[in-house]
Amino acid sequence: MASVIKSLLFQNHHTVNHQSNTVSKSQSKPTLFCITHDLPPLKTPIANRAKKLLGEFEKTWKLNVLTGTKNADLSEEASISYAKNLYPKFLIDLIGRLRLEKLLTLLIWPDPDIFWVLPAIIKGYRIIQKQRPDAIFVMMMPYSAGLVGIVLKWLTGLPLVLSLDDSLSCTDMHSSSASWLHHHLEHWLEDFYVRQADAVVYVSQFNLDIVKNRQPYRQQSKLHLVRCGADPADFSHPISTLVTDRNFEIIYTGGMNGWYEFYHRPEEKTLAKKLYKAWMELGYYHRTTIDTRSSSPVFAGHAIQEVLAKYPEWNAKIQLKVYGNSFPEFVVQRVLENQNLQDVVSVSGTLPHFQAIQLARQADLLFITLPNRPDGTSGGRISCKTYEYLMTDRPILAAVPKGENWDYLQDKPGVWLVEPTDIEAMNKVIATVASAKFAGSPLRFNRQHLQSELSYINLVQDYLKIFDTVRSRTINAK
Repeated sequence: MASVIKSLLFQNHHTVNHQSNTVSKSQSKPTLFCITHDLPPLKTPIANRAKKLLGEFEKTWKLNVLTGTKNADLSEEASISYAKNLYPKFLIDLIGRLRLEKLLTLLIWPDPDIFWVLPAIIKGYRIIQKQRPDAIFVMMMPYSAGLVGIVLKWLTGLPLVLSLDDSLSCTDMHSSSASWLHHHLEHWLEDFYVRQADAVVYVSQFNLDIVKNRQPYRQQSKLHLVRCGADPADFSHPISTLVTDRNFEIIYTGGMNGWYEFYHRPEEKTLAKKLYKAWMELGYYHRTTIDTRSSSPVFAGHAIQEVLAKYPEWNAKIQLKVYGNSFPEFVVQRVLENQNLQDVVSVSGTLPHFQAIQLARQADLLFITLPNRPDGTSGGRISCKTYEYLMTDRPILAAVPKGENWDYLQDKPGVWLVEPTDIEAMNKVIATVASAKFAGSPLRFNRQHLQSELSYINLVQDYLKIFDTVRSRTINAK
């Protein structure tokens, strides 16, 4: 199959003398062909994490990077190539205007970046034939990027390492599928990735175990755990501004996705709107029940209001500030108005990662919230901000459901764990931490013993061991 695809794509590629190529590579760094769709200047957590990891990789590997991000921001030493996404924007926008979005959820799979796969394969194959790298590394999401890596492995025979940010089996991120068929296709795709790759990296032990238990014994050794982390260098710079001692600021960095649950007032939920919502959800396969309302500032905002009612002398002094919102401003403002939270919650758009770190380092209280799981099942998602918050000395209010994030934080100093919708528990934590601040003794916690565990520099060593292992297997096989 690989030979057929090769002949269709490229009839006349240059042959390479294997012996001379081996000699030249022995005298220099090995070369890693990296497929990373998202890179800075995009301000997503995945883009930032990709840049951090690649920056560490290039200390021991030469990097050729294929991306779907224009003007990608990496070091000058990395060779960067851009493949344009063939996403049919006009057609998809037209379907959206016709209120036929449901067709898109059924037909575009596994994600909208599936239209990037073919251009990326063509560009990637040409680069590999010219540069002759030693291994292929794919960082997901998007999930469709894994297909690029697999086809390039078929075409070139190079070892392949896949790294998943959020597993397709993660019910925190994927509590439902567009249909029963899509549910099984998603599990098939993840199992297909495991079978085709030489190694697969997960950031969650919980999700890794779910996938591992589905695999034949001979495939299970391919799965590796390398958690997300943080860069100590981001926390070593002097803090540029200081929060005033007169106010108490609760900081949340990152996006939230529970806004639309509060967008309409009860009296606005007309029959037509209910029918449209039922149509959009028709046929969905639900793996578990997720309460997305708690992935919003609403419950924490009401907790602040309860604190202010108990301590009127703190009036106008406590506020939750959300940085990193990607939802339309009119949606956010209407939710805050509907919930009467304008005085205690402020929401700002995306900002550079370094600036988000600076804000976190000067917070009076850091806030994490994840969607609740009313059915009581455990989740396997650990929010990336968990690791970054732990690199600071600031108190942390973690409104997360039971699961891996809860378990991971349970023994960490200066962390208060509450259920995501428990307003009473939240207001007690806020009152405790605020009392200390206003009494002149703000709470601080020494977490230096965690910095080595959380550091990208150390986490990258696990990746490098995986790269060396798959590369050595290929060399020995030859």
